[in-house]
Amino acid sequence: MHIVESIKNFLPEANIYVYTIITLLVPLALSKITGYLQGDKEKPVNKQQDKEVPAILSNDLSANIDEINKNFGTNKDIITRKFTFGKEQTRAAIIFAKGLVDTAIINSNILEPLLVNLPDHVNPPTIQIKNLLPISEISEENRIDVINTSILRGQTVLFLQDIDYAFVLKTSNAKGRNLEEPVSELQVRGPRIGFNENLIDNVTLLRKAGVNTELRFISLQLGKRFNKELVITYVEGIANPEIIENVKQKIESIDIDNIPESGYVEELIEENNFSLFPQVQSTERPDRVVAALTEGRIAIILDGTPFALIVPATINMFLQSPEDYYERWIAGSLVRFLRYVAAFIAVFTPALYISFVSFHQGLIPTKLALSIISSREGVPFPILIEALLMEVSIEILREAGLRLPKPIGQTIGIVGGLVIGDAAVQAGIVSPVTVIVVALTAISSFSLPQYNLSISLRVLRFIAMFFAATLGLYGVIVFFIFFSIHLVRLKSFGVPYLSPAVPYQTNDWKDFLIRLPISAMKKRPKIFKPTDTIRKG
Repeated sequence: MHIVESIKNFLPEANIYVYTIITLLVPLALSKITGYLQGDKEKPVNKQQDKEVPAILSNDLSANIDEINKNFGTNKDIITRKFTFGKEQTRAAIIFAKGLVDTAIINSNILEPLLVNLPDHVNPPTIQIKNLLPISEISEENRIDVINTSILRGQTVLFLQDIDYAFVLKTSNAKGRNLEEPVSELQVRGPRIGFNENLIDNVTLLRKAGVNTELRFISLQLGKRFNKELVITYVEGIANPEIIENVKQKIESIDIDNIPESGYVEELIEENNFSLFPQVQSTERPDRVVAALTEGRIAIILDGTPFALIVPATINMFLQSPEDYYERWIAGSLVRFLRYVAAFIAVFTPALYISFVSFHQGLIPTKLALSIISSREGVPFPILIEALLMEVSIEILREAGLRLPKPIGQTIGIVGGLVIGDAAVQAGIVSPVTVIVVALTAISSFSLPQYNLSISLRVLRFIAMFFAATLGLYGVIVFFIFFSIHLVRLKSFGVPYLSPAVPYQTNDWKDFLIRLPISAMKKRPKIFKPTDTIRKG
């Protein structure tokens, strides 16, 4: 009996088992719910059932013109120009969208050769139409939906009588922003050119990066109501075919009315919509895209936005800058390592400050503890409220500085921070040490080269602060454990997000926390499974 009593005393009470089971079931339930929601998104869609047989042109010129005009309705910017030409008085018509075409090309390269300079011996003209018109790109098309899209993209379509197809002539007059230095990714050393909103300009920038016959561009159409062109680019012979196919399938599965910006594509193709971390890298810099392509990654460029997407993404990509490779490797390694330190400070400094001051004063050196106590004398709020007041003020100032014109925004940011911080200390609302901690945190978050990672760390900082205010240092450790578990489980197009740390890839550590000399980095990152692993002989 004595042994049984001893065992009973050793075992925990029944409610402890209940709490343990609940603790185990909650994350399991959350995982199941997340999997169920993501499973719905990944269900294959049988698009064949929804496909309709496309309408095509007939031999009747008038019927073809009426069909095209019926699709565009009464829009006055769609111009139809009918005419006859040649000694046989062949009936013809061109249709184009005013403002999207170069009318000088239409007059001098289409109408003039047919109406003025047509040789008498040319009969019938339809056979030699490609030789008659001095247009760089001419194609034949009989699908009405493709012809409509071509007209809305600035092409001119030529219809001839008794022919069941039309000639699509390149006459687009693309007016876009000049190629300028990207404002969101400024650098001291490196190319001073960035993408703009014109897809052709952006593709040309990649072509100009160097002569490469293996650079591939796959063109896709997105958006049912507002159709846009999207290009997937990669280097054949380096990029893994499985990842290329995965990217292509995910983009082709997008079914949405309109894609205003590449952020829509990013959110629709990422694997975990509930994660705070970006799983697709965005950039305005062509040199960053080219560097990613040579590592075996894939870029996605959408018409109408200067931000290209790079996949797969790992967390170290968001802490690296192209400038790391343009400077000497020792300086580049130091700066990169400082960014990792800054990321840690940006997330954990306020939480550690709250936990030490509220729960673990004994861990603070005596002189520093006395200094903090004296600085907080007269402050009416608990440390969490005090830190939140300053953090929220900094975030509001940051947002205000972004929305205002550039000169005013910088002034508001600096003056607002100084005035509010000083006034808050003078009024006894916050302590000077809290202001220093919040300022250090804000400056650290500014040092990160990718804005989208900076946003994620800002959100995590607030969560860490609440954990610290509730459980002290133990709360910060619990938060760090959950934080690490989530990162280990996270993937981007099948590639572990924490690689090369998890799973451990020895060779890839040459370009992880620090950067070794370029002469030492002879192989491409293994984690992307490139078909050609050798980068340098």
